[in-house]
Amino acid sequence: MEDSAHTLLLRLFRDMPDQRVPGKVVHQLHDILVITVCAVIGGLEHWTQIQDFAKANQDWFKTFLDLPGGIPSHDTFGKVFSVLNPDAFELRIQQWIHCLVGSSTQQKHIAIDGKTLRKSFDTASGKAAIHMLNAYVYENHAVFGQLKVDSKTNEITAIPKLLEMLELKEATVTIDAMGCQKEIAQKIIDKQGHYVFSLKGNQGTLQEEVRTFMDDRIAAGSSSSYDYYEATEKSHGRIEIRKCWTCGDVAWLSQKQQWAGLSCLAAVECTRIINEKRSTERRYFISSHSGRQAQKIATLVRNHWRVENELHWTLDVCFNEDQCRVRTENAAENLSRIRRISLILLKNDKTCKLGIKSKRAKAGYDRNYMLTLLGFTAQKDENQ
Repeated sequence: MEDSAHTLLLRLFRDMPDQRVPGKVVHQLHDILVITVCAVIGGLEHWTQIQDFAKANQDWFKTFLDLPGGIPSHDTFGKVFSVLNPDAFELRIQQWIHCLVGSSTQQKHIAIDGKTLRKSFDTASGKAAIHMLNAYVYENHAVFGQLKVDSKTNEITAIPKLLEMLELKEATVTIDAMGCQKEIAQKIIDKQGHYVFSLKGNQGTLQEEVRTFMDDRIAAGSSSSYDYYEATEKSHGRIEIRKCWTCGDVAWLSQKQQWAGLSCLAAVECTRIINEKRSTERRYFISSHSGRQAQKIATLVRNHWRVENELHWTLDVCFNEDQCRVRTENAAENLSRIRRISLILLKNDKTCKLGIKSKRAKAGYDRNYMLTLLGFTAQKDENQ
């Protein structure tokens, strides 16, 4: 069988290090992972559902899996995912994604943003909900890197580790205000990338200095001192007017030397008109891009927030992620990665023009379509 990106995923599953006690393993790790991916694609969420799904389709699974011990119990699924090494799992997912999309993260837009698995907390043991930090590549509509952090406040220490996983040459990293840190800017510049950071009050007087400077320039109306871009969108009775001003005059900034690569200050203003009600918000940014690229900065800022709709919203609405109560050891983190694999497979499929929810439903009742998503035919192959 040709080693396509899809069959590569199956082969990487076979190479996953197994944390279980040697000699006491009845069910192969590869079989458990593939069954779980199929079940999650088909709309199932809990270990008992996954076990029932596997039993109902046991003959079908035998056409391309080994299943030496039959179908694992729901307890086995839960225990395996709780001890599965999340770092090793992430490494193999990254290898698969790079093959699937046919390129790395170089020269692309990487939006760093976190998502809390809200039902993963455990009050009895004092365990807080898991927070997953994602590196979302806008051009590929896929998460290229993912890390678990103990809480949202620990994103600052996790972001450099996440950046180490990525090729940043000529790529642009966008991060919200929490990630606006000098060390993170230095890491991106050291890896030959660019950044656009949102500003809030977590960097002393930096936001206030940039706000005052940019507001004065904008009020003066001297277009020679800044670059300007404006776009208007009309959709479903809502009008959005987005304006962006950028300025390359940063020499005056008191903290200029502390920010590696700092070349540009930006103000982005969004006006929303809904049923004749108007609201306006202006935000401020620093960037390593040139000060004469207002359209580029505006596009990067706009696309950064698309991660909310294209990833977080889809995981919550289509995969019901926020309601998942899996929480034992590494299980919630690893199951989050299974959803990520499933979402990528569904988005990458071009054989039918359906939304994610409808594709999941189709995969649940159409085994041929499920095999299409997996990328191979119902036939055992020792070279998978």
